[in-house]
Amino acid sequence: MVCSTFDLFKIGVGPSSSHTMGPMTAACRFVEALREKNLLERVERVECDLYGSLALTGKGHATDRAVLLGLAGERPDRIDPDAAERLVFAIRETGRLKLGGSHAIAFDEARDLRFNQREKLPHHSNGMRFTATTADGESESAVYYSVGGGAVVDESDVARNAPPEGGWDMPFPFSSGEQLLAIAGREELAIADIARANERAGLSDEEIDIRLDAIDAAMAACIDRGIGQTGILPGGLNVKRRAPGLYRLLTERAERALQDPLTVIDWVNLWALAVNEENAAGGKVVTAPTNGAAGIVPAVLRYYQRFTPRATQNGTRVFLLTAAAIGSLFKENASISGAEVGCQGEVGVACSMAAAGLTAALGGTPGQVENAAEIGMEHNLGLTCDPVGGLVQVPCIERNAVGAVKAIEASRLALVGDGSHRVSLDQVIETMRKTGLDMNERYKETSLGGLAVNVVEC
Repeated sequence: MVCSTFDLFKIGVGPSSSHTMGPMTAACRFVEALREKNLLERVERVECDLYGSLALTGKGHATDRAVLLGLAGERPDRIDPDAAERLVFAIRETGRLKLGGSHAIAFDEARDLRFNQREKLPHHSNGMRFTATTADGESESAVYYSVGGGAVVDESDVARNAPPEGGWDMPFPFSSGEQLLAIAGREELAIADIARANERAGLSDEEIDIRLDAIDAAMAACIDRGIGQTGILPGGLNVKRRAPGLYRLLTERAERALQDPLTVIDWVNLWALAVNEENAAGGKVVTAPTNGAAGIVPAVLRYYQRFTPRATQNGTRVFLLTAAAIGSLFKENASISGAEVGCQGEVGVACSMAAAGLTAALGGTPGQVENAAEIGMEHNLGLTCDPVGGLVQVPCIERNAVGAVKAIEASRLALVGDGSHRVSLDQVIETMRKTGLDMNERYKETSLGGLAVNVVEC
């Protein structure tokens, strides 16, 4: 199934799409189901069990906060991060929680929110179970899986192999890079045109453009807010925000920058750092395709807007539509979840998407776009997810800066070629999938291996 552009690019909050946005969505969905069954007002107690990667790195990824907020009726796309802090504080201070924002119950976090670090549910490492009990002993339970990029499926979805997001009949369905290129050649369409035609099955062009522009605006706002914030990131690692200092350095030494042709890279680094520092602080970001990799696409997009000649608003839309088409291939044929395939599924996919989007915006052919996407992932194969302290900070923040520069390099390599190349995007996606299967579980967002155990948390 082709994934919609607006399923891959979601506006939400940090620090993690799979460990923060997903559990928040699942908790809210569980409460809404209780309301639909006329059980909500009778509920006396709600319990949540987290398993696998959610349990192992949930504290660092703010999964506990996300569950509280979701049970209180908050959703990632509409939450105010500042108000969320106050709400979580109130729940913890009083020991009471308003389910769905209306029905107050006692909530003992130590008792009712459990991190089952030695257990894993059968279908995905990011599994969770919610159980509600009424005063007369009636019980309602549901299992959900956060499968990456903020997407959530329940147990029945998995049983019938249903896609995580709803969709519609699209005129140009594709499930491989080969099919995508074949459609482009047969219909004489750019990849962005194919993506737009598929979105047109459910939205008007005006609605598509409004949504694309909103994504662009949210990415830009996240960069600008990240540049303006100072201090230490939360979580205990004492990681200092670097974006404000780098911005001052670049603006105060503007004349010296004229002598250094690599200054452009410093600006790209700045924009990626700004987004991921904002994400680490729980700010508002856009999954691209995940929160852990949220800085790459915005940084490369701003590079296109600020440093390439003849950049246009339409070019920005072409960038985002193309990037989403490529991201859809990874989501359908492999994974965008660090808990499934390591960071190659997050930073690697984001790098591939950004490379493809930039190439398309600069006028590249479909063959060159596919080549750029292939290069972007090929050189991220095997990338592990080993966050120190379970926080989306080390090595995640810097990794986004490196991934953004790598995406630009992939695009430049593709644009000097004619689109023909030895390794196809489909082959790289399959290699990524198999590499993820072979990867030791310690390196899949558990903080049990790699840097997470070789770096002292202080």
